This record gives sequence, C-alpha cells and structure tokens, in this order.
Amino acid sequence: MIQITKATPQEAAAVAALAIRMWEDNTLEGLTEEFEEMLSSQEAAVYLLYADNQPVAFAQCQLRHDYVEGTETSPVGYLEGIYVDDTCRGRGYAKMLLCACEDWARDMGCTEFASDCELDNTGSLAFHLAMGFEEVNRVICFAKKL
Repeated sequence: MIQITKATPQEAAAVAALAIRMWEDNTLEGLTEEFEEMLSSQEAAVYLLYADNQPVAFAQCQLRHDYVEGTETSPVGYLEGIYVDDTCRGRGYAKMLLCACEDWARDMGCTEFASDCELDNTGSLAFHLAMGFEEVNRVICFAKKL
C-alpha cells in the first residue's frame, strides 16, 4: 500500500535517513536537526511516501520570496529536493510527491513553481523535463580563497 503524508517534526529522523543518501556531504544528525526546524515552519513542507508502512521517498518544498530564475511572482513554490529509494524507482513515486508539493504551493497562494539541479545530474534534468518544467537558465558558479 502506498501512502503520502505531510511529514511532522517527529518524522524528521525518517526524512533525514532518506535525505542523507542524496546529500551525502551532510551528517545524519545535522540533517535531522534541519528537518526538525523546517517541519515546524509554515514556509516549508516535506512529504513522505510510505510503501508497505516504510518510508521510501520524500520531497521537500518551500516558499522562496527572493528572485527565482525564470519566474515573475513572489513567493514561488520551490522544490528543494526529491529522493526515491533505488529499489522503488520507476513506479511514479517522484511524480506523486511532486504533485503533493505543487498542491501545497497552490494552497499557499503560489502561481509558479520552480526547481533546480546540478548541470551533470542528467537523471534529475530528465525528471524535471518529463514533469513539465522548462529549463530557463544554466549557471556555473565560481569561488576562490582569499
């Protein structure tokens, strides 16, 4: 059985356990703390997808009030991250989670929804295009130590 729920602060550890697989440069403890705080905010939402009562996927969205590339309104709903366990891919779970995020953004008064991905993340690019997103810009960022 598949179930999608809006995560609560008590589910922060379950979200973090999935998120660490995508954001490997973080720690499980750090992500858990971030999600606990985020899940208490009215400006963000995280949706968990349970398959047979086990969390196997999540999507994180929030409102962005700053300028979002390719948009004309504010705030904009923004897909911050989406992850589906390797063993559960190809079943439409990411699309279901994206729809939940888009519905949340609409309920928050947004008329636009945006996202991003790394230039070399071809899987994410293909997902976004398949879900109706239009590419609006490519950016290469630079930094150096002073």
